[in-house]
Amino acid sequence: MRAFATARKYPVAQPPVRDCPATGNGLAARFRQFVGEASFPCVGAKAALARESLEVHEFAALGDRANDARLLGLIEAFIPGLDDSADGDATRLHSFVALFDGPRDTDERRFDALLWSQLQRLHDLDVRAGNPWADDVSRDPDSPAFSLSLGGHPFFVIGLHPGASRTARRFEAPALVFNSHRQFERLRADGRYAKMQKATRARDRALQGSINPNLADFGTASETRQYSGRAVEPEWACPLRIRRTR
Repeated sequence: MRAFATARKYPVAQPPVRDCPATGNGLAARFRQFVGEASFPCVGAKAALARESLEVHEFAALGDRANDARLLGLIEAFIPGLDDSADGDATRLHSFVALFDGPRDTDERRFDALLWSQLQRLHDLDVRAGNPWADDVSRDPDSPAFSLSLGGHPFFVIGLHPGASRTARRFEAPALVFNSHRQFERLRADGRYAKMQKATRARDRALQGSINPNLADFGTASETRQYSGRAVEPEWACPLRIRRTR
């Protein structure tokens, strides 16, 4: 595979665009209300919201390349707080949420394409910035040990959008939630992850009558099958192309 040359690091300190208040009637406030609804099933997201560790930022439409450098820069700025929590308050979950001002007419296949195009551009920019791949996860997008590495940190990505078939993934605008793989590993180590997973699946079943079919192979198939929320085909292969720095 052709290697990407390591370029000079892009400027991270860019003017914030609608970086998001916890109160008010804006998109960020409505996302927090969405997570806070009694019916919303993900107990991890609810815990992050309750502990004020849900970091939310707004961007132009998903697919707009003008978002890319700022999005990666904000994710990089978010990472030190994840590492600090390992030595400090290990019970606190942190999530980074990117909200996009459209498109709001996506079906699941279109959103799936937009999500992977966005993640590919983030990865390419990450490689050009010289960031290493996280050494505790696989680089193979079809491996069960894969997580997306950005800024040297592994992330599990959750997509939401208006056209999602799963109620828990159906928000008024496209959103990408970046959760730390290492936080999940700490939760597994102390036994909390299994309890949270059981509670979330029970709530999801109560909300929709079933759990997401992509979760059936959890632990034996790549997590990339879960990112967009679409029930992907058995033969589906992740479209992300992993580059290498020199």
